[in-house]
Amino acid sequence: MTPGGEMMDVLQDVSVTVREKEFFTVVGPSGCGKSTLLNIASGLLQPTDGTIRCLKGDRELQKLEIGYITQDSNLFPWFTVIENIMMPLEIRKVPKQERVERAREWIKIVGLEGFENHYPRQLSGGMQKRCSIARTMVYEPEVLLMDEPFGALDAITKQTMQKTVLDLWQRRQTSVIFITHDLTEAIALSDRVAVMTGRPGRIRRTVDIPLARPRDVYNITDQTGFQELRQELWSLLESDIETDLKA
Repeated sequence: MTPGGEMMDVLQDVSVTVREKEFFTVVGPSGCGKSTLLNIASGLLQPTDGTIRCLKGDRELQKLEIGYITQDSNLFPWFTVIENIMMPLEIRKVPKQERVERAREWIKIVGLEGFENHYPRQLSGGMQKRCSIARTMVYEPEVLLMDEPFGALDAITKQTMQKTVLDLWQRRQTSVIFITHDLTEAIALSDRVAVMTGRPGRIRRTVDIPLARPRDVYNITDQTGFQELRQELWSLLESDIETDLKA
């Protein structure tokens, strides 16, 4: 809805298939509906037209265990690291001993050992993000939605978190839908990248990323084929971004 109260199409004729265990990234100009697409996938928003389905066991997507990580860490400031990570398990009524064991396992996986009893205000931005990822992964979601999760981090921390996410994905093989404005990040992480048009958002093209895995996020720009992939993605985005700049 516009500020004037008029209805507005944010997405139009969007058709996307995300494969099981795939790392699927969506890029597009600002305001094209990327976050709206994730909110629909998560069940936070209902589409005014069309459907979203999961072909795995003929279940609705919203009935799967879905994890959602946003740009903000969204940690409870009055809870410690381990208490934040245990919260989803407590909601699911997992026995306390199992909650503690699973939380400690994920604290070790994301490299927060020694910080179990720290509060979010005592952590750096990167450490808060690690805690947020552990809190989401501790209940083993079947689909992981990530909406520009590293957008607010500095360049060094961002690359470190990219490596963390890739390592976790390669270990757990969860289906991931990832939103970013960063084409280098998209290429480094993804199996495929969908490029959206300006609003109302449509899928202009989906580009395969055939770079070998495992990938070195620190040196991805030196990998053979990287520059060609980046140029292909940029050429699909360029006209819409130039239109936005002239508006």
